[in-house]
Amino acid sequence: MFNPEPIDTKDIVLSPELKELTEKIAENVHNVWAKNRINEGWKYGAKRDEDKKETPCLVPYSQLPEIEKDYDRNTALETLKVIISLGYKIEK
Repeated sequence: MFNPEPIDTKDIVLSPELKELTEKIAENVHNVWAKNRINEGWKYGAKRDEDKKETPCLVPYSQLPEIEKDYDRNTALETLKVIISLGYKIEK
């Protein structure tokens, strides 16, 4: 059985600048996901339907429900925290 063990980032504190970056990364995560889905033949649909390849999430990031945005935000946030926890520095 698979037992995921992500890198522990609970002690990583992001600077205000990196926190701001999180939303931009989250939007890009959504756009990459959406582009891949479209390339796989998915299209917008009111309800998710695997057989018809339809999903209500094929909309611009700004139109996603907050629960979907939070999923992308968490991915972005954890990615930034992992980068820092591995000793890298992010500079503009």
